[in-house]
Amino acid sequence: MAEPAILVSALHKAYGDTYAVDGVDLAIDPGECFALLGPNGAGKTTTVEILEGYRHADAGTVSVLGEDPSRPTPGWRARIGIVLQSAADLADLRVDEVVRHFSTYYPNPRDFDQVISAVGLTEKRRSKVTDLSGGQRRRLDVALGIIGRPELLFLDEPTTGFDPEARREFWDLIASLRVDGATILLTTHYLEEAEHLADRVAVIVDGRIAALGDPATLGGRRTAEALVSWRDGEPREARTSAPTRFVQELAAQFGGEIPELAVRRPTLEDVYLKLVGARTSETDEAP
Repeated sequence: MAEPAILVSALHKAYGDTYAVDGVDLAIDPGECFALLGPNGAGKTTTVEILEGYRHADAGTVSVLGEDPSRPTPGWRARIGIVLQSAADLADLRVDEVVRHFSTYYPNPRDFDQVISAVGLTEKRRSKVTDLSGGQRRRLDVALGIIGRPELLFLDEPTTGFDPEARREFWDLIASLRVDGATILLTTHYLEEAEHLADRVAVIVDGRIAALGDPATLGGRRTAEALVSWRDGEPREARTSAPTRFVQELAAQFGGEIPELAVRRPTLEDVYLKLVGARTSETDEAP
């Protein structure tokens, strides 16, 4: 079996008396898209910054592409790409100048013209960075993150400020990177984005992993009770662990079509909010 792209064991990081990360364990496979979810202050940003080599852990072991990110080498840096939630202003440089310049930092960069095209900035290639919209600037951030042909790409809230069409186009770009074999670690507040892109997700709350698994099954989604709703003169609903049988019985009662029938299992957002709420309640009730 291939060595994990990211391997974390018993990771701890405290600021004063507060643990931002309190015993996190993670293993992310090469080529996997992994989403780390959690509310603000949950510890996800600290965890990712430790993986990127920007912060040092207080305790635990961390391996990223087989190396300790707290002692980064130039060779290791060239193997990763980082798209930060916000980046310093690049002032009056043009898009093509910025991408071309960043390509010189890497031993085997992608063709900068192809990268500009891949992120949808061909028409803006000669525009100054200060003239780009928020969504276009985010696309430039992604271009700078992938120009070095990274084996591992960190994406921190990559589609913040995107309109729905731009977000969908960005998802297509991420899919193309995965075809090339890149491993992706994504943090996002958009649950639909995590469900669409990620092979697995982890929910971190109060510095600990509250749940980890396939988005489709996280928190028992696939086997959880379904909510069946319909109209029988007035709106009706029922929860059942056997929705197919329930609907068949209901159809027999109606002699055919069931008015306004809908069957709904918990969404990823439902599971996420339940996990976050449960852990928050436990913390509030702790002596």
